Amino acid sequence: MNVLRTLSSNYILIASITGWLVAQILKTLIHMHFTKTFVKERLIGSGGMPSSHSSTVCALATATGIQFGLDSYPFAISTIFAIIVMYDAMGVRMETGKQAKVLNELLELFTHATLKIDREKKLKEFVGHTPLQVLAGAVLGILIAILLGLV
Repeated sequence: MNVLRTLSSNYILIASITGWLVAQILKTLIHMHFTKTFVKERLIGSGGMPSSHSSTVCALATATGIQFGLDSYPFAISTIFAIIVMYDAMGVRMETGKQAKVLNELLELFTHATLKIDREKKLKEFVGHTPLQVLAGAVLGILIAILLGLV
């Protein structure tokens, strides 16, 4: 029980997890608004608006800065980590999603031909983020850490 109490009082951990959770819920609601369908994968999946990766790491960096100071090495480490994660979300993972979309289209073409390809095994296309999605996630994470820091 002491471990749970210790973890639940860890401001940096709580801010980070809350950043992820709020972004995932918002992502699901935004997707549901535009598609008029509930897709449970959006609750835990990557890609979409806002970026939960960005929200998580920006909440982490902000909470670390608040707790240890902007001149501390934990803040420096968490900030560099956040930059790498957000860069990766816009770069490598975004390109991976584009490639998955093209490959899925090719698979669709081949399924109409004589080849036997399982259409259920489509590649995941929602893996990366646009700069706007990353920015929205970053702002969300920063705000969450600041608000939780006031509590």
